[in-house]
Amino acid sequence: MDDPGISGGGEAPGAEGPQVAAALRERPEWQRLEDQLTWYGQRSRHCRRWHKRLRLLQVVFAATIPVLSMADSPLFRWLTAVLGASIAVLEAIEQINQFGPLWIQYRGTAEHLKHEKFLLLAGAGPYRDLERAEALRLLAERVEERVSSEHARWVRAAEKSVASLKEDKPL
Repeated sequence: MDDPGISGGGEAPGAEGPQVAAALRERPEWQRLEDQLTWYGQRSRHCRRWHKRLRLLQVVFAATIPVLSMADSPLFRWLTAVLGASIAVLEAIEQINQFGPLWIQYRGTAEHLKHEKFLLLAGAGPYRDLERAEALRLLAERVEERVSSEHARWVRAAEKSVASLKEDKPL
């Protein structure tokens, strides 16, 4: 590959010169990759945080119930009932929003996009021996293919969720 703009002239990924890095950052293909990496990384972190918060609260509430049930007081009986109901509500929130599965799915997509980025920068894998324009075209196709399949997976999951809500709806 003659153009050091992709492979960095045989150097490690990310070791390209400042002019090449600046030129690459201006390309719409690169900007789309960076935009998607940022989005999937942020959404993955968001889903991970909510998944862990909800699970932690459920465990704390569940562990508190037996302790409170030992006390013989109407207040503690009410508090025990509220904590039990809260566990059910927290589980419903998790199931409706699918924070756990989306965390894993979004993290997987972000890692796949990072993999594409480093292959491009190294001039390796499908980008080996390609001219800059061709490598960037291939990058755009591969990023859009991944994002489109991710979107299709999300649509299928949303449709399935809506269908299950309709089935559960009383007549």
